[in-house]
Amino acid sequence: MGNEMSPLQKHRAEYRPELPPWLQGTAVKVEYGDAAIAADGADAHVIRRAFPHTYGQRLAHFLPKTANAPDATVITEHPAVRVGVVFSGRQSPGGHNVVWGLYNAINSHNPSSELIGFLGGTDGLFAQKTLEITEEVFSSYKNQGGYYMLGRTRDQIRTTEQVKAAMTTCQALKLDALVIIGGVTSNTDAAQLAETFAESKCSTKVVGVPVTLNGDLKNQFVETTVGFDTICKVNSQLISNVCTDALSAEKYYYFIRLMGRKASHVALECALQSHPNMVLLGEEVAASKLTISDITKQICDAVQARAEKDKYHGVILIPEGLVESIPELYALLQEIHGLHDKGVFIENISSHLSPWASALFDFLPPFIRKQLLLHPESDDSAQLSQIETEKLLAQLVETEINKRLEEGTYKGKKFNAICHFFGYQARGALPSNFDCDYAYVLGHVCYHILAAGLNGYMATVTNLKSPVDQWKCGAAPITSMMTVRGWSRGPTASQIGKPAVHIASVDLKGKAYELLRQNSSSLLMEDIYKNPGPLQFQGPGADLKPISLCVEDRDYMGRIKQLQEYLEKVHRPTTWLSDW
Repeated sequence: MGNEMSPLQKHRAEYRPELPPWLQGTAVKVEYGDAAIAADGADAHVIRRAFPHTYGQRLAHFLPKTANAPDATVITEHPAVRVGVVFSGRQSPGGHNVVWGLYNAINSHNPSSELIGFLGGTDGLFAQKTLEITEEVFSSYKNQGGYYMLGRTRDQIRTTEQVKAAMTTCQALKLDALVIIGGVTSNTDAAQLAETFAESKCSTKVVGVPVTLNGDLKNQFVETTVGFDTICKVNSQLISNVCTDALSAEKYYYFIRLMGRKASHVALECALQSHPNMVLLGEEVAASKLTISDITKQICDAVQARAEKDKYHGVILIPEGLVESIPELYALLQEIHGLHDKGVFIENISSHLSPWASALFDFLPPFIRKQLLLHPESDDSAQLSQIETEKLLAQLVETEINKRLEEGTYKGKKFNAICHFFGYQARGALPSNFDCDYAYVLGHVCYHILAAGLNGYMATVTNLKSPVDQWKCGAAPITSMMTVRGWSRGPTASQIGKPAVHIASVDLKGKAYELLRQNSSSLLMEDIYKNPGPLQFQGPGADLKPISLCVEDRDYMGRIKQLQEYLEKVHRPTTWLSDW
């Protein structure tokens, strides 16, 4: 480690995550279910055609040695294996513990096995830059934040050259498996790599792990991602401190933008934990087709209503993906990205825009224009962390309030805004107990997937809202989590997209969203701010889990078990249903 460890970091390095009973002992017991297929049947044929070797594989469920499962396969022979691991995707608290869990699982089953880390993310994978991970090497990274043990880079294994380089590395190093730690894009790449390896008869198995601070890798098999809990707890403390400040000075409106990419899961969870006055969810804006002018009016009306109650302060949360949810800004971004694709230089883009896009572009403040012109990310999305939507909204609201003041429709005091972006502050945090445990367990599950000889699977753990000894561990083919979406760039271009693990948006019919909406009017007017305090490792808040995780019921393995028990009661043969 490059820096000296604080007393707290040393104390955290001594924390020992728990393991559920199914992962204890040296035998690996796996029960297979039905073929796992895409949630949307209409996508199935497209995905099958793109992934002929890895689509339609069966679900796997890991059981304790004592479990009564006559059809289960018990693996007791554990030859020495060589496993590679790479961080792909933005650093997320808990990532190190996936490596730790994997290391311990590999070694407890055969001490001659080797774990090889790739230095510098996917670039290190292509260049065969490696670090053999040993107990001595890993000792100062246990339960620590960030990805600094191995590092990360541009996070993609997509082009033919990149896939070829990855395969060359795996063959040169004689890897039995490659574990890819990341979010939706990284796991889509993992699935493609697994398919290419299977097709090319490369013996390396590819395993994905759901690790992303955004919490947007959620589907019928994945309840939440590693890092989401920590990020939300750290952000919620910062938001709550700002709420206390607003309530004390009584003269500022704080516009706080939160990291989290296109989906608004982080903003929703932080709102549930800290109770700000307003939260603008991208999914709501998109569903209601709200324009930038509609949103400005909505905030101004709230400011006016609060002024009538003699309140001149407030806290407003804005997800960084909001800019891509506002229809006219999204269309403008698509046009700009289309011009990037055509090789138009940044300084010439504004003169190549269509008339309506040009008019909108000219309306926007200069700082936003500059940020919208930035090159898109590797997944074709805008550089959301660089676009200061909070400043744009604060400026538009101030202009509108001043206009109302002049017209006499607003009779309150002057409007004052302070803007913040909370992103980088939280993603390097020491991981919470939950993220430490969840990541460590996923690392163990990765070894079980390898021992079972599975390729193109993601490690899954369900029933996460319960104590660790009740967690259920399994594996689902990554292709079963895919969907196919059409996409368009510019006014006429439109085509069917490739199958991919797509971002899961906030469910506007879900229980977490309903919980927020039930309280939205009282949050807006009554300042019922809640301060959860700093991230805790002991004491009353230490073992709290995300509110959105606890109110939703996404335990697919638990529902399968209930179904099996029901079928046994009515004396019918048991079966696993992959779409439950």
